[in-house]
Amino acid sequence: MPVKVSVIVPVYNPGPYIEECIASLLRQSLPPDEYEVIFVDDGSTDGTPARLDGLAAEDARVTVLHQENSGWSGKPRNVGVDASRGEYVMFVDNDDHLGDEALERMYDYAVANDADVVVGKMAGQGRGVPVELFRRNRPRATVANAPLIDSLTPHKMFRRAFLDRIGLRFPEGRRRLEDHVFVTEAYLRADNVSVLSDYVCYYHVRRDDAANAGFQRFDPVGYFKNLREALDVVDRYTEPGPLRDRLHRRWLRVEMVERMRGRRLLGAPEDYRRELFREIHDVVVERFGPGVAAGLQPTQQVVAALIAADRYDDVEAFAEWEAGIALTAVAESVAWRDGALRVDFAAEYHAGGAPLTYAAGGGGDPLEAPPKDVAEAIAWVEADTVARFGSATADLLLRERASAAQHFQPVRFTRETVPTEDGRRSRLVLRATATVDPASAAGGKPLDEGLWDALVRVKLGGWTKDCRLSPAARGARPAPPAGVVGGQVLLPYWTARHGTLALDVDRAGRSLGLGRLTPAEVGVAQDRLSAPLPLYVPGEAPVLVRLTAPRKVLQARGTLSPAPGGSGALLEAALPVAALRGATWRAALGPDPDAAEPRLLALPFALRAGAHGVRVRRAPGPSALRRVVRVVRRGLAAAVRRASARRTA
Repeated sequence: MPVKVSVIVPVYNPGPYIEECIASLLRQSLPPDEYEVIFVDDGSTDGTPARLDGLAAEDARVTVLHQENSGWSGKPRNVGVDASRGEYVMFVDNDDHLGDEALERMYDYAVANDADVVVGKMAGQGRGVPVELFRRNRPRATVANAPLIDSLTPHKMFRRAFLDRIGLRFPEGRRRLEDHVFVTEAYLRADNVSVLSDYVCYYHVRRDDAANAGFQRFDPVGYFKNLREALDVVDRYTEPGPLRDRLHRRWLRVEMVERMRGRRLLGAPEDYRRELFREIHDVVVERFGPGVAAGLQPTQQVVAALIAADRYDDVEAFAEWEAGIALTAVAESVAWRDGALRVDFAAEYHAGGAPLTYAAGGGGDPLEAPPKDVAEAIAWVEADTVARFGSATADLLLRERASAAQHFQPVRFTRETVPTEDGRRSRLVLRATATVDPASAAGGKPLDEGLWDALVRVKLGGWTKDCRLSPAARGARPAPPAGVVGGQVLLPYWTARHGTLALDVDRAGRSLGLGRLTPAEVGVAQDRLSAPLPLYVPGEAPVLVRLTAPRKVLQARGTLSPAPGGSGALLEAALPVAALRGATWRAALGPDPDAAEPRLLALPFALRAGAHGVRVRRAPGPSALRRVVRVVRRGLAAAVRRASARRTA
């Protein structure tokens, strides 16, 4: 069988952090004979070489190559490419990992779209990853029609024949940004690039020891020398004009301006940030024309202008102002409607604990020259923000707490200008309604089991900021019930620590409120069971009722339907009355009756059938069981003490 994908992993002293990488590669859904894994050990001095050699001896998919330390990841990746047999090569770092279906999905997408490069959706666990690029699938993407340039890490799939045809390999040696040079040229020379956004393929992980190569402090002189090489690639394959300016803008924005803004600048040592500033100033003056900075957000334009004018002190003062600005988003309503969770929220920027206000009128004029001082810079940003308020946007994303996978939800929003009491200034507020459809909330698919946080993302004026929703005052928090939709149980709740909105998918138990049901509310008429439950259901849905007694299990089919009057749900099921005699049966609800291993929700009642019908009684709760366990444990401990005393007597 031809090898479809060769996974290439450069390795240097990862310690235990390589284990999740290995595990994810070995559990890929692509058949084992259709992919290979090539670990290139770059002179590791820990136990990793022996670990990998042992793995290769056990698994035919795995090859391990050893070499002397080369100083960075470029050479081991090139060695891996030259040794690979796959139609495509996929680069993975030794402290990251893949989604279980990543290779299969990315390969199939590559073949379907005849792609030279496939960019799979990324999730950042403690690390930043592109967001806008993965808003939707992009079968035919270019640097002109998609924000490809936002993703320059090498963690992508490349057609091996394409790399050989254009002679593309990574720069080698002790250097930075070798991936920028490689990926930029691949984008610019590929016949087609495809972006797969409906499945998280790559998990970019920040290690607990913060020892990832990208988090180490770098030498500014060498770093920006290497950055110039990436700019050279753009210049080699594009003509002067708007496209080249837009591509250059990525390095101005991410590698330069963002290092000189807000808390990121202020958190660095004084001498180091001044050294950074000097190198950044030289690149800005040397390489960027006026069209590059003109396309930045207003705050970024200010910083770029101050950098070009060699005014470090003003850059620092502007950073202090920006560091005090934060996004706040407050939930105004959270409710189930038509099978989906509707979330109404309002979002605006705050500073010093109060809403940010703006002077009315003016604005929208380009920044022709550096502001004369920071006060003028702030005034220009305020005026420009008001003028461009009509283009402000709001989004709601759900982010899985365990994996950091995140998905955009459909949102409708309006923009509201709210005058202050004296009428001299205004607040700029975005009011939005997001719709979380459980059937499609994860990129067109149901959400995975787990905890999901609601994040609001706002583009307004000179900032794109994210925050959690809300915090809300405890007494004003909407409290919708759990919903049973499509066989899943989804519980909206407010986190205990921060009071922000989250969604529990198929994990909640006692917090569902089922324990509030009393035996008196449960009805049994002949063989029909009925019970009101504090759950939302959009319509009648089949469920499973499981009855258990010592060494016995019975199952009955039932339905959940909206309760009369519109409050909660009504559980109804046909009971096997004859089989119930002679035992007390505890009841549990299975929201998905067709699941191979249905999840069961304990119901707080038990049934016992006798000559006069079926009686309903309170089931022993967890607290009672715990008391029994404690009594047994104390009895065993006392027996052990008595036996020990007899032996020593």
